[in-house]
Amino acid sequence: MSEQKKGAIFMADGCEEIEALTVADLCFRAGIPLKKISVSDKPQVTSSHGITFLCDSVIEDEDLEDYDMLILPGGIPGTLNLKACKKLEEAILAHAAREDRAVAAICAAPSILSDLGLLKGRKAACNPSWEEKVAAGGAEILRENAVTDGNIITSRGMGTSISFGLAIAAWFLGGEKAAELGRKIVYRPCLD
Repeated sequence: MSEQKKGAIFMADGCEEIEALTVADLCFRAGIPLKKISVSDKPQVTSSHGITFLCDSVIEDEDLEDYDMLILPGGIPGTLNLKACKKLEEAILAHAAREDRAVAAICAAPSILSDLGLLKGRKAACNPSWEEKVAAGGAEILRENAVTDGNIITSRGMGTSISFGLAIAAWFLGGEKAAELGRKIVYRPCLD
């Protein structure tokens, strides 16, 4: 495995494309290797809004141990399709158990982490319509754009995708480099 840390973002039919592609864009700009992986047997994914795009790979062709961070965009039914992927579920549990690995989820996808028991006693953010479900798994819900608690990053939804991507960049590169990226894309909170 390369010494440079790398991430994988998992896409399923019905995903929220802004949440997925914003993270991919920000990682590209930051020089963070990120592979777009379909959880189906085909690399094409159609979003919840009918936009079809191409992933780099399919999950069955991947050794998920090769990645330092696993990233889950939300969307419905995308979140449910991610949750149904057993190989992804096992990798999420393995990554969350290691301090040198991380898991990130946005919108409805933090519910996957909650269902796996990974948010018990942790601070987290999610889409407002999923707060009750995520809180039922033991999370303390914060209404911040992105929340990092140890090796788990969560965020609220499409409108917080840039904050989520910058929190991911901060995990890989540190806070100052993430803030510098935010300034380069003219992200207002980084300009103040």
